[in-house]
Amino acid sequence: MTSTIEPTSGRDPACATPCGALRRPADLVRTVDVSGLVDARGGLLDRAIFTDEQLYRQELRRVFAPSWLFLAHADQFHKPGDFFTTYMGEDPVIVVMDKGRRIRAYLNSCRHRGARVLRADVGATRNFTCTYHGWAYDLDGKLVSVPNREGYPDSFDTDDWGLVEVPNVDSYRGLIFGTWNPDPVGLRESLGDMAWYMDAMFDHDDEGTVVVGGVHKWVLDGNWKLAAEQFATDWYHVNMSHASALMVLSPTKNPKTEIVHRAGRQYVGTNGHGAGFPVHPKNRFNAKTVHEWTDYDALRERLGDARVEGPLTDGHATVFPNFSYLPVIGTIRVWHPKGPDRMEVWSWTVVDKSMPPEVREAQRLYNLRTFGPSGIFEQDDGENWSEVQAISHGFITNTVPLNYQMGLGSEREDGRHPGTTSELYSDAAGRAFYAHWRELMNTPAWHEERNQ
Repeated sequence: MTSTIEPTSGRDPACATPCGALRRPADLVRTVDVSGLVDARGGLLDRAIFTDEQLYRQELRRVFAPSWLFLAHADQFHKPGDFFTTYMGEDPVIVVMDKGRRIRAYLNSCRHRGARVLRADVGATRNFTCTYHGWAYDLDGKLVSVPNREGYPDSFDTDDWGLVEVPNVDSYRGLIFGTWNPDPVGLRESLGDMAWYMDAMFDHDDEGTVVVGGVHKWVLDGNWKLAAEQFATDWYHVNMSHASALMVLSPTKNPKTEIVHRAGRQYVGTNGHGAGFPVHPKNRFNAKTVHEWTDYDALRERLGDARVEGPLTDGHATVFPNFSYLPVIGTIRVWHPKGPDRMEVWSWTVVDKSMPPEVREAQRLYNLRTFGPSGIFEQDDGENWSEVQAISHGFITNTVPLNYQMGLGSEREDGRHPGTTSELYSDAAGRAFYAHWRELMNTPAWHEERNQ
């Protein structure tokens, strides 16, 4: 049997149980109007959005809490009790297959004193038991064991103290997302035209995709948005930042002409999503074994010429806010925020399930060599983000705006690729990314609207 990953809908996680006499003072959730920090039309950005602690706390409740966030890949769950622990913003969560083979997610925090009830990264279990005082929960999140139960008052009801469940979990092409919003726009609607671009990587055939090689994790100094925006919008850095890596991998002595200097397009999503890609029928700068195995005629029949010659190539993409992928490399990743100055990168290698073992291994190794923790491209990117962050706290430096004007006014419907697109060398998707960030930051989330 396969897992059932269907939309789930639970009660508001912010109202999981009666709060009694608890009332959080408004001063603890102060908000900042960020309208003057992002000029999407003029292409200017205030660096405070990368460094300010108060803005970061506001991001967690207004950007991360209401958004659809990537949780895991469906291939990580095969039988009831299979679990994977991850984060939604800075909230630790457990993703698990329940006894009915449905994928669910819970806040990884005991309702007694708040410790995690599951400390392993991945595995299988029958229940979740807190190692602090022994409260235990089943796969449905229900509190099933309380040591010294007789010491609690008669009003204590275990039904009120189960794990806080992520109210909505859904999937697209094997990618599992969740949101704390109890009444969100659906995942597919939220993706919009971005789904067309995602299919170029995740819908090669009816067998779907699988994960190989586990999850790689590493920490970088730098704001999470620096990484997310680059994967959404930035082909511009390739020529300079990755020059040495391109010389190593290029089949010719002139990689700049062979690989970098090509025409292409950039998808500019209305919900902050973005994707860039060269457009060339022979743009296949990937592992030779994978390239030779791939049936491009079958892909053209399934996906169409526009996708095979565009977003299936050496492209880059971000699903807002913090899920990114590289189609030809086979990498998907999440930029977990760890404060305004630090991020934790979690990376998977994803391949077609139909790939034979030797082709899977070739893709896995190619990913590691290029965009693994010590990959020749990955090292360049991490150094850039850390460099930007390192100097952005200076008083004068922090007040000097950043320029996002490349491709300003070039956005249009090109008639070949869905939605609005710009040139390959453009900041258009970056401007859209920050415009959507600004909108969310200035919009009260569901938990604030309830208390107004």
